[in-house]
Amino acid sequence: MHPSETQTADTAETAETPPTRSGGGLDRFFHITERGSNYAREVRGGFATFFTMAYILVLNPIILGGAKDKFGEQLDTVQLVTATALVAAVMTLIMGVGGNLPLALAAGLGLNAVVAYQVAPLMAWDDAMGLIVLEGLLICVLVMTGLREAIMYAIPQALKQAISVGIGLFIAFIGFVDAGFVTRIPDAAGSTVPVQLGTGTLTGWPMLVFCLGVILTVVLLARKVKGAILISIVVMTVLAIVLDSLADITSWGLTAPALPDNPVAAPDFGLLGQFDLLGSFGQISVLTVVLLIFTLILSDFFDTMGTVVGVTAEAGLLDERGQVPGLGRVLLIDGAAAVAGGAASASSATTYIESAAGVGEGARTGFANLITGGLFALALFFTPILTIVPMQAASPALVAVGFLMMTQVKHIDWDRYEFAVPAFLTIVVMPFTYSITNGIGAGFIAYVIIKACLGKAREVHWLLWGTAALFLVYFAIDPLEQLLGTK
Repeated sequence: MHPSETQTADTAETAETPPTRSGGGLDRFFHITERGSNYAREVRGGFATFFTMAYILVLNPIILGGAKDKFGEQLDTVQLVTATALVAAVMTLIMGVGGNLPLALAAGLGLNAVVAYQVAPLMAWDDAMGLIVLEGLLICVLVMTGLREAIMYAIPQALKQAISVGIGLFIAFIGFVDAGFVTRIPDAAGSTVPVQLGTGTLTGWPMLVFCLGVILTVVLLARKVKGAILISIVVMTVLAIVLDSLADITSWGLTAPALPDNPVAAPDFGLLGQFDLLGSFGQISVLTVVLLIFTLILSDFFDTMGTVVGVTAEAGLLDERGQVPGLGRVLLIDGAAAVAGGAASASSATTYIESAAGVGEGARTGFANLITGGLFALALFFTPILTIVPMQAASPALVAVGFLMMTQVKHIDWDRYEFAVPAFLTIVVMPFTYSITNGIGAGFIAYVIIKACLGKAREVHWLLWGTAALFLVYFAIDPLEQLLGTK
């Protein structure tokens, strides 16, 4: 695959005049001109990424704040908002300056659910957050020893392309689900299908906003309008605010497009530093701690791997060998983000696939992160005003970017089953199980098995054999826990 064939910015901005070399210090530091970008693209990309992931300021406090630890204690919601915004701001800025890639970071969905519903019930909150810090430190060790980077280099190009496509389908599915266009059918319905269109039909003003947003986004992209994704988000948010003021709307979901009475909210840093690094070992058995850390590391490890490869490939930044530039620094910063998330009681922070929305707006460098990180920093004081973008206005961006990432599927050699089958499993398992990690695991296991059965076991890098074995343990973690008596 030649990365330039799938650059989303070209889709939206082919008609734009090539950027001219400014020669400024920021331009040289971030390689803005060198990567075919300009300040306008980077700023638009930074805004687009923020608005597509700002929901975490609401969702993370809901997930963590709604859970109780072993002693029945709950975390304060206001403090959780502050911790979430602070970690996202700091780590996104560090990634921008240190990694120079348009990859934003925040508390990881899925990881926060593991902390809230699997870890916290076994110990106190400070012990649970200490476990997250420990997990992040171990990931940093893996990076510094070169193991994490070596695994990424060992992945065949076809699987890397499949990871990008799978993430595209995954974030499109996230967009549909977050907007309510697709909903889960309750088991009590006795239906043979797991999801449905809306509530059976598409109803309500919020759904109209989403549908119009999708139409507007794809039309603007098709007409190669600069800033298509950001324009759609802004226009649909304004429409949502108008509709919310005129119509009797029951619910927009997590965020309502109503202008707040007081746009300023004072941050509360009370949760910072509230962790006990080794406290978990005094609450549960060492074996249980090891299994919990293993689960967290594997999920964090490969979610990040898939996101970094997928988003960077979509930005056309992979080198001639299909590798991510400055990968070691990027992975180390991501590991440090897990440490920061635990230390601030915001759960493990990780790289966000919603960064693809910024790439879709033309972001190609870490300069876009200065915008995204700056907006998260503002959210420390202006959370009420910065969280008025409803998911129905932001989700069309995810659907559009999902389409753009899906186009990379044409580069996979579908005639060679040793690559095609693992690629297929990677692509479909991600959205079907709502997990990047699961998709990568299914692809890795299928790849080594098929290679072995074809008598080509020696062609598989030893790291992939080891990783596939770890994934087998990961998928079988429940029966293993029962067998070992830790569950």
